[in-house]
Amino acid sequence: MNALTIRHFPPLSYACSEAVNTLCTNLSFAGENVKKIMLTSCHPSEGKTFLSMNIMRTMAKLGKTVVLVDADLRRSMIGSKYGVQFQQEKPSGLAHYLAGMASENEIVYSTNIPGAYMIPVGREVSNSLQLLVSPRFDELLDSLAQRADYVIVEGDGAAGSDH
Repeated sequence: MNALTIRHFPPLSYACSEAVNTLCTNLSFAGENVKKIMLTSCHPSEGKTFLSMNIMRTMAKLGKTVVLVDADLRRSMIGSKYGVQFQQEKPSGLAHYLAGMASENEIVYSTNIPGAYMIPVGREVSNSLQLLVSPRFDELLDSLAQRADYVIVEGDGAAGSDH
């Protein structure tokens, strides 16, 4: 399996840590059929990346298997904000999968957080809506939900999937 390292995870204040813990507790009580969670917003810098990463980390620390899908295909912030470092030279990601250039196994990366996996963007694209509304995206999310306790999708505001 591919691997990546998250090198920079800023510490949370006590109040912020408690808020994330409360959110994760509430998500765990949403029901066993709720496995796919999408975080999106209309404007940049509203906290999608922060929440996605911290929910992933917290749920993994609680013993859950979590896959974070970076679906912000136009301007992903995860790599730069969290210092994501790939072990391979040319990593594939969601854009490659949606374009039919990579398989699911080629885009899922284990992280240095036990129980936490990521699907990075791979490469940013300007026509993200066309890729995100493809049947391949729904198929990917369904497949991941069968393999993990939670699938967290950090989404582009243009995402049109019904998940």
